[in-house]
Amino acid sequence: MHILIIGAAGMVGRKLTSALVAAGQVNGKPIEQLTLADVVAPAAPAGFGGKVETVAADLSVPGTAARLVASRPDLIFHLAAIVSGEAEADFDKGYRINLDGTRYLLEAIRQEGARERYVPRLVFTSSIAVFGAPYPEVIEDEFFTTPLTSYGTQKAIGELLLNDYSRRGFVDGIGIRLPTITIRPGKPNAAASGFFSNILREPLAGQEAVLPVSKDVRHWFASPRAAIGFLFHAAELDSSRLGWRRSLNAPGLSATVGEEIEALRRVAGDKAVKLIREVPDAQIISMVDGWAKNFNARRAEALGFKAEKDFDEIIRIHVEDELGGKIGG
Repeated sequence: MHILIIGAAGMVGRKLTSALVAAGQVNGKPIEQLTLADVVAPAAPAGFGGKVETVAADLSVPGTAARLVASRPDLIFHLAAIVSGEAEADFDKGYRINLDGTRYLLEAIRQEGARERYVPRLVFTSSIAVFGAPYPEVIEDEFFTTPLTSYGTQKAIGELLLNDYSRRGFVDGIGIRLPTITIRPGKPNAAASGFFSNILREPLAGQEAVLPVSKDVRHWFASPRAAIGFLFHAAELDSSRLGWRRSLNAPGLSATVGEEIEALRRVAGDKAVKLIREVPDAQIISMVDGWAKNFNARRAEALGFKAEKDFDEIIRIHVEDELGGKIGG
């Protein structure tokens, strides 16, 4: 099996690559080749015995997608995107990368299949940003997509394209609407939701963090470990079970910022919590007010997707996976 990961240099891409190498197979088929692409060349994974190609490639540049699919990968993970805050700040860049790049990829797959039958599995990372207020208390699978951000709009259009290209038989697509992934390792990124991770990650490392919203803000979360599980499961799922609704609300955990902080207190103590400094930010507060807060992801759960049930577990996963089992500070 040949797997192409677009966006392989990012946090999710790196973790997914490691998980695939560790598994060595997908659906019982051994992984023989990996092509890892991003705007900067990803690092080759350690311990992989098959062929590895790392490529610096911008999917939004015409012709790039065609070159990536010319070798006919059996499974494609499309993770490449710019995040919510950046997409909102730079309108042109958001549409070029998040929309045009996705369209170029789907069209390259269609054109490759026009020469000789080629229908790869394509796993597309979408987002709960495809939904917009006003919300019910719990968002069900049938809730309509009316995004209130450019990022959410770009992802929603990508979902429609994925659905149509799958319906026409050009690709076998599955879209996963990821919750906000928390706790993200590494340095803060440009995502408007980044503070959800920052207020846990930094105190766990003994560093100060800024909280720009009130503690009663509620949101929908899953760990990086759960996100990799979603993608792996999507790669193996019998897509006939999806019908023509190719995108799924991934399971997650609905919690308030205050509940995040109390979980931090239980895991790391008062010393960690005291490192959180409240500095209200009107722009972030305004954006957060339009975000989804709670889901009933019954459709994905019935298909076997799983996530954490409490924030203590999310924090413990970060400590295990990123801190060597030890809390800093």
